Formats: sequence, structure tokens, C-alpha cells
Amino acid sequence: MDLDLAQLRALDATVRGGTLEAAARALRVTPSAISQRLRALEVATGRILLVRSKPVQLTGSGQAVLRLARQVDLLTADVARELGGDPAGPEHVPILPIAVNADSMATWVLPALAPLAGEVGFDLHREDQEHTSALLRAGTVMAAVTADADPVPGCTSTPLGGMRYRPMATPAFARRWFPAGPTPEALAHAPVVVFDRKDDLQHRWLQAHAGRDAAPPAHFVPASADFVAAVTLGLGWGMVPDLQARGDAAHLVVLDPAASVDVVLHWQQWRLRSATLDRVREAVLAGAGRELDPVA
Repeated sequence: MDLDLAQLRALDATVRGGTLEAAARALRVTPSAISQRLRALEVATGRILLVRSKPVQLTGSGQAVLRLARQVDLLTADVARELGGDPAGPEHVPILPIAVNADSMATWVLPALAPLAGEVGFDLHREDQEHTSALLRAGTVMAAVTADADPVPGCTSTPLGGMRYRPMATPAFARRWFPAGPTPEALAHAPVVVFDRKDDLQHRWLQAHAGRDAAPPAHFVPASADFVAAVTLGLGWGMVPDLQARGDAAHLVVLDPAASVDVVLHWQQWRLRSATLDRVREAVLAGAGRELDPVA
């Protein structure tokens, strides 16, 4: 296959923006030019790469070509920098798509990435740590903070450390709902705050202490800072990470000092020799080393 760099960039920009019009704005060309480049890329590969819905959807073949497009774009920027030049323009600054769990994004990941903001564009995808590796498999992201230790095919995996979660509530909530402590009976009735329907931290701890049939009222609050705010406002108890049990959350009490759930995180990235990707990896490892609990 003889693949053209402009065509590959058109595919990447279309997937990022979701439409041909968004890709055209990003690459400063017309939607017709984007359409022609995509059609030429499909002819060159002999495959349908995109379903032209809104937003566009990648086919299986499109996922493979998108991985190539992002690898080529990253390596092109690396070579330009190594030769002492700059990419052709700001639109060609390498964009690194990364999947990050919400609690890491709200605490330690952004400070770790901030020093690289002038040389790398970050396209962050928020996803539960149990599911970020699926975005790697699909080619949606090039790296991920994940709970999966086993590397996705074509990726490397490096342990980052652990985030410790403890069952917490306001003192008033604890007095009302847990006067004798978090007994199975009390846990079966006390309202609980849950991040979203993929989040099983609360239910994992709840079932261990109250049995599998426990089904208390639940509030779903799918934003990390708002989740902690909901607990501090007394909507319910929740599994709060130690990294967020500060500031306004400092007055929360731990329902069971002997109980916690540790989530061990890993950094997975494409097995690609890229100076940019390596710099991001080093920054993430350094940030994790400052904030996360070490793991054996």
C-alpha cells in the first residue's frame, strides 16, 4: 500500500472531531478535500474505513489504519524535533490520546503532564480504570492508566502504584445511619454515592461487609470532584480516595478504620520507539511516584 501522509491525517482528524466538517476546520481545508482524502485512503487500502454517521464510526479496518496514522504523525513530529525544526504548524504538534480514570485525572495526572503542555497536545479520554485498556485495544488511545497489569497486545505495561479508597461519610451522616458502626443491617439501608454504573468500588466493599443481597438507595454522581462533594454534603457514604480526602473533604470520617480497597494502577502504551511517547511516560511515572502508594 502506498499511503499518503495527508490522507492519514485526514482520517485521524475526522475521528477526533467526529465529522468531516470538524476535520476540515482542524486541518484548515474544505470538507470536500477531507472527503476526497478519505476516499483515496479507502481506495489505497481496499477497505471501508469509516461509517459516515454523526459522529463517524471506525470499522475494524479503520481502527488498524488509525493506529498507523497516529504512529506516523507522532514519529514525524519526533523526527522534525530531532532535526532542529518545528512541525509545519500548530495543527501538526503531536496529539497524544490517553485514557485516564477519573480519580487519577482529578488528582495526580494533570500536574504530571503539565510540564509537557508546550510540546504535546493531550487528548484525554476519561474512563473507568477497569475499562481503559479496551480503548488501547481499539486503537482509540496510544497510552492508558489502567488497572490491567497484563499488557494489551502491542503494548508495554509498567506499574504506577496504588490508590487507596476508604469508606467515608460526614460525621452527621455516620451518627444518623451508623450509630453502632457499619453493621450489615445499617449498610443495607444507608444511602450510598456511586460514581457511575461501571464503578464497583462501593458495591465491592458493601458486599464484603453486608452480603451480596445488600441494595441500599444509591446516588450516581459521574464526576470525581462532584462525587466527593456529594459525600461531603451528606447525600451518602462513598469510597473516597486518600488523595481526595483533603480540603473540604478533610472533615469526613472513615466508617471502618481497618477497611480499605486498594486499586493498583499501571501505565500501558504502544510499543513504539517515540521520544515524545517516552517523555510522557517518564512524566507520568514521576507523578505517580510522588502521589501513589508504592506496590510490592
